[in-house]
Amino acid sequence: MLDQPLHPDTVAVHAGRADLAALGVHAAPIDLSSTNPLPDIQHGGDSYESMANGGHPLPDGGNVYARLWNPTVARFEEGLAELEHAEAAVAFSSGMAAMTAAILSHTTAKGLKHVVAVRPLYGGTDHLLDSGLLGAEVTFCAEDEVHAHLRPDTGLVVLETPANPTLDLVDIAGVVAQAGEVPVLVDNTFATPLLQNPLDLGAALSLHSATKYIGGHGDVIAGVIACSEETAQALRRVRAITGALLHPLGAYLLHRGLATLPIRIERQQQSAERVVAWLAQQPEVAEVFYPGIGDHRGLIPRQMRGGGAMIAIRLRDGYAAAEALTGSVQLFTHAVSLGGVDSLVQHPAALTHRPVAAAARPGADIVRISIGLEDVEDLIGDLAQALSRVTAAVR
Repeated sequence: MLDQPLHPDTVAVHAGRADLAALGVHAAPIDLSSTNPLPDIQHGGDSYESMANGGHPLPDGGNVYARLWNPTVARFEEGLAELEHAEAAVAFSSGMAAMTAAILSHTTAKGLKHVVAVRPLYGGTDHLLDSGLLGAEVTFCAEDEVHAHLRPDTGLVVLETPANPTLDLVDIAGVVAQAGEVPVLVDNTFATPLLQNPLDLGAALSLHSATKYIGGHGDVIAGVIACSEETAQALRRVRAITGALLHPLGAYLLHRGLATLPIRIERQQQSAERVVAWLAQQPEVAEVFYPGIGDHRGLIPRQMRGGGAMIAIRLRDGYAAAEALTGSVQLFTHAVSLGGVDSLVQHPAALTHRPVAAAARPGADIVRISIGLEDVEDLIGDLAQALSRVTAAVR
């Protein structure tokens, strides 16, 4: 590579592809093997043991079995790690599988049982923690209360910024300082590595639902965590035991998605800023939530390099207005998920955050919007006609 730091746009295109020329190919290959020939019992067994305990396949022992290791998945992991300024990354079959592995590897596997979680969080994460299903006790709190809730058996602090669904910003470095020796996991899904790098701010793990912006096309379910190699080994051990490895075809699509991530984020963010400015002028909208609005602490640009492409709005006429809006859009798709090339709209309280405890559930008057790659004037036109129907429906 060049003897100079590479811009993230360049890294996104080239990371994980350094050996392609030597292989005589231009596009990354897909290895769909579920099992692999063994050189002999001893070397195959040694390689198996290494991977079952979270290590890498041994050069003379082979990959053995795809539940433990897959080279296509490893390529994607290498690319994501480079974008996140991390030693390693570990990919999973879903974002929730990644979160599960992070919790298990930092609690039960270490003889610890407590997690501190900063609300708001993605509804699935909140539900997982609150359920006690993984044997961990959780204390939910505000970001300035983390230190007060630490215990000797606290194994992990979990936060999300920008947070789902109201785009709250959390001071990552501030929480890391409060947490002390306790590792901090940041759900970085909304920001992506292009707009925020939590490890540079002291976090131990940066988690993505790769289903969203990293995949970018609504056709992959996946999760990935960027971290140190030591942490990656613990995560890979949980992944091997629980069978949560990402399928290689999904890994190929995600690796391909990294190449266009910078240009997609740039365009989607530009459009989101236009939509935010327009929404703020609409009489049906009581409040617009977007990173940077009311950011008195200056977390943009100190922490983030832009506000991203997610928006939330509070409608003046409550649930009836939300129901009318989501049912009236034509270009926007009324669907859960986010971060794809097409624009989506959904009602968090009724869907993604339905399992969340009532006290922490977003209001019934909130609608979340994911801005895609359509022409921004067309998107504004669709929202305009939908909001006009809102007005008619609530009269």
